[in-house]
Amino acid sequence: MTHFKSFGVLLSVVSLATAAMSAQSAPAGKPAAAKRSAPRTSWGDPDLQGVWTSDGEMGLPFERPSQYGTKQVLEGEELEEALEQRQEQRVASAPVAGGETGAGPTHWFESWTGKSSRTSMVIDPPDGRVPALTAEAQQRAAARAAAQAAHGPADSYEDRALWDRCITRGVPNAAFPTLYNNNSRIVQSPGYVVVMYEMVHDARIVPLDGRPHVSQKIRAYEGDSRGHFDGDTLVVDTTNFHPKTNYRGAGDTLHLIERFTRTAAGTLQYDVTVDDPHTFVEPWTARLNLTPQSQLFEYACHEGNYAMKHILSGARADEAEAAKNRRAPCNEGRGEE
Repeated sequence: MTHFKSFGVLLSVVSLATAAMSAQSAPAGKPAAAKRSAPRTSWGDPDLQGVWTSDGEMGLPFERPSQYGTKQVLEGEELEEALEQRQEQRVASAPVAGGETGAGPTHWFESWTGKSSRTSMVIDPPDGRVPALTAEAQQRAAARAAAQAAHGPADSYEDRALWDRCITRGVPNAAFPTLYNNNSRIVQSPGYVVVMYEMVHDARIVPLDGRPHVSQKIRAYEGDSRGHFDGDTLVVDTTNFHPKTNYRGAGDTLHLIERFTRTAAGTLQYDVTVDDPHTFVEPWTARLNLTPQSQLFEYACHEGNYAMKHILSGARADEAEAAKNRRAPCNEGRGEE
């Protein structure tokens, strides 16, 4: 598969970096830390490596339901009631979860048993709600809607989302749970961290050497990432997003600050702060608690992307039928000559 070959190249890059930079192990004479809550790599960085899943957060609302106010965690009967409501919502949404092509019955989804006690993924602002859009962002949204209204949703493959086209789920979307296969892999070497999302098999190479971001003229679907360790936490700053990026209304002005922290319980805490004054009236932060996963499951996006063909061919069939119906009244009432 092509994506496995691509990942193999990435692993080769990481391996070469490891060999070339092995001398970066803890310098002689450097005092050892008094106490470390996270395991360390052989060269001394916090060890974040492994396969991680967000399945445990499946069904958790992204924004907090208003009835919970600023409460971040539920317990007892209140938690049981919330879990029951989430399950009912998942069952109700399953028939249309895959859009036009459907996504199968509920027993196909291995991750629909998440039982997080949290009330939302958004943790800041305190009410767990995404801040309002700026006037500039509202104007962009209106312009985007007008452009989409000018033609059908399937006139061309370019009218479909980047995920439909097997290009990318985008950052930070790829980190958050969806229908299934909510897994990612982290690989490290001295000076680099690679974060791979198997859903559309995206791989982000994050340098840790303090280099500046690339020129603003260079844009990418997943932006340009630069990282550093702050204690036990990997901090990743990402800018330079492509203009076709659309994360909750944010485009090429999207700016993310992500934090990956290995916890004493063996989980990985992922926080992402969206700091985009061109889109939101204030910064906001969402959190995921990731748990270890034994392996990645293949997501053969291009190989299995019959949905794109069917969506476009279905739209052409609808157009042909509509054209036929428009012509039909012209022949009504005419006898044979």
